[in-house]
Amino acid sequence: MDNKIALSMRNVTKRFGKVVANRNVNLDVYQGEILAVLGENGCGKTTLMNMIAGIYFPDEGQIYKDGQEVVIRSPKDAFALKIGMIHQHFKLVDLFTASENIVLGVDEDGRYNLKNVNSQVSQIAEKYGFHIDPKKKVYDMSVSEKQTVEIIKVLYRGADLLILDEPTAVLTPQEIERLFNVLRRMKEDGKSIIIITHKLHEVLSISDRVAILRKGEHIATVNTCDATESSLTEMMVGKKVSLDIARSQPVNPQARLLVKGLNCKNAEGVQILKDVSFTANSGEILGIAGIAGSGQKELLEAIAGLQLLDSGEITFVNPKKDKPVTFFHKSLRRVKELDAQGSFHDPEGKPISFKGMKNSQIRKLVAADKVLFREDEVMSLRGRTPLEIRSLGVRLSFVPEDRLGMGLVGSMGITDNMMLRSYRKGPAGFLSRKKPKELAEEIIRELEVATPGINTPVRRLSGGNVQKVLVGREIAFAPKVLMAAYPVRGLDINSSYTIYNLLNKQKENGVAVIFVGEDLDVLLALCDRIMVINSGRVTGFVDARTTTKEEVGLLMTQTDRPAQEENE
Repeated sequence: MDNKIALSMRNVTKRFGKVVANRNVNLDVYQGEILAVLGENGCGKTTLMNMIAGIYFPDEGQIYKDGQEVVIRSPKDAFALKIGMIHQHFKLVDLFTASENIVLGVDEDGRYNLKNVNSQVSQIAEKYGFHIDPKKKVYDMSVSEKQTVEIIKVLYRGADLLILDEPTAVLTPQEIERLFNVLRRMKEDGKSIIIITHKLHEVLSISDRVAILRKGEHIATVNTCDATESSLTEMMVGKKVSLDIARSQPVNPQARLLVKGLNCKNAEGVQILKDVSFTANSGEILGIAGIAGSGQKELLEAIAGLQLLDSGEITFVNPKKDKPVTFFHKSLRRVKELDAQGSFHDPEGKPISFKGMKNSQIRKLVAADKVLFREDEVMSLRGRTPLEIRSLGVRLSFVPEDRLGMGLVGSMGITDNMMLRSYRKGPAGFLSRKKPKELAEEIIRELEVATPGINTPVRRLSGGNVQKVLVGREIAFAPKVLMAAYPVRGLDINSSYTIYNLLNKQKENGVAVIFVGEDLDVLLALCDRIMVINSGRVTGFVDARTTTKEEVGLLMTQTDRPAQEENE
């Protein structure tokens, strides 16, 4: 690695009102290196990078590019200095082709010559190992293809320092490896690359050095070869953090949600769910694994009443309280009917069967009041809106993939977002803010949400803190079924394990948890069972305790046959 410094920041400070996002930060980026930037949510990582990219302007301090002090007041200034940033949320025009997006905003003499642009884009792609069709429309692209367009866009403008914000958040393991190979080629070509990420195993795999931020301050920069996941986490948090997921064994799991033969199409008429069937049990975490866009989002939305179905059934099983069987002791036929359904158990929850017993033995056991039965209430959720589902008394919570678009209202504070769950309960025209305010304060305290105040609009919070607010609100609803789609996406390692522990507590409280994740290591460590889905079809069920990443990965790419539920 060349020791020539490509960019330096000296005593850089940035404030937003009374909040200090970055304080006296000193940072060096070498030419031809990959520097990872780590830190907890809200520690100022993205703010710091936005000052290099010209989106924010520092209140104090200096920035040096190739040894010269520079002033970066806009992204245009950054491009003039050969600095480009690839944001977590892509900024592309869907109706344009790859080349049209890449050349958009570039000063050209006269009309754009798209033939020449296509040729230049192909040359850049070939040089670094990208796979891209310059003439392909953005709306037809996968997530990794869109990211490729964003990277080539800054390379086309001549960038020699690239900043990538959470570049692997929505990529498959195969796509991540391809991206890393591209970044290594760019590094060999002398490019300087800064990566903001929360995935420690990726940091150790791809970076040369790691810069750690904590509460807006630069704590240290260490060589990756001298670091471990534990040492990096301790520097980020300021204390030792356990990186173990304490998975407990399910206790007396009972069917809580039955999904049978779901089929549905999107607005364009393309089938996105194909005969999906599974059972979610109480006291268990069911993981859903699959390549991004395989139907996970639509499946959870269908259960929550947000997606129209062409066919299939969604049934919620609401357990009633256990009762003594004495009530039925005069009707042996009724007792035997319930026995065939497996409804009897002792006070400790152990199943009891009367099969093979004489009538006199059955009467004696029943009369002793030591045999209990549970008669469940079964409700169909298909075709019902979220409000109708709630009116049935079904306690179903949903943490959607789109935090601000579907989960929370960005312009509202934390208290008001808590009220979205309860505002219909008050008298007409009057709302009580006392309990929502108490809940908001509890979530801020328990989940360590970094926010200037309880009424700060949630869109001003970092992505991880927004996610904490959303997960905290849904868990506070005391659900019987909790569905979470990528609940730790964008969260730092400490916050991620806080969410994992919350999901485990819900499981231990008897909640049926459905967890959609992208990290196979986490799915194997957190879940009890894993359902694998590909192209809208279930391809298999595995025991998370005994399966391997290779087995799950094979099922993620399998398309030749539908999978039957494992207990059928």
